[in-house]
Amino acid sequence: MEISSSVSLGLQASGDSAHVPDAAFEELVGAVFDILLQEKDESILEGSSSLSQLNQGILKEVYASLCTLTLQAAQHDTDIVNLTSMLEECKLTPDRCQIIADKYAARKSALQAMLSSTATRYPHIVDVDWRLDYYIKNNHLDKVNQPVYLVSMKTQDCGQSGTSDVQFACTVEQLQDLVGKLKDAVKCMDKVATS
Repeated sequence: MEISSSVSLGLQASGDSAHVPDAAFEELVGAVFDILLQEKDESILEGSSSLSQLNQGILKEVYASLCTLTLQAAQHDTDIVNLTSMLEECKLTPDRCQIIADKYAARKSALQAMLSSTATRYPHIVDVDWRLDYYIKNNHLDKVNQPVYLVSMKTQDCGQSGTSDVQFACTVEQLQDLVGKLKDAVKCMDKVATS
């Protein structure tokens, strides 16, 4: 896992006890995990007596860096040893590294569950039904005399047991275009899988 230079600078500022005293650091780390897991909101940063005494610019930088580090570590399933070595590279003291590592170890699974539930995933197509209808006329024209395909796709969201329907009507040309694009997508996926 790599972190950006701005996150690294924020972590270095958090390791400096002249900028962030020990009591404020421990409270800030706890607040980061509580806020990320939506147990509390960001108003606790303003309501805390020890955090309100900090320079607000440094507080924002350190808070953003700790949030970024925590989320990236959980997303990449970083273990405690790698997290601690990364924090030591950012010049945090062993005591401060241990505070972050302990909180991370205790809440890592909850963070990963929260990240997986907020991810954008498209539903999977699990079944397709179709029917060919022949329109003789409609409300707008007297004579249409055109075949129309009615397609119904059953989709399932990740982690859900039920299905939902996506229905649409298309002409023969539109259906041929759809089939061609799906074949192109399959070819691209095969190329990616073999390379």
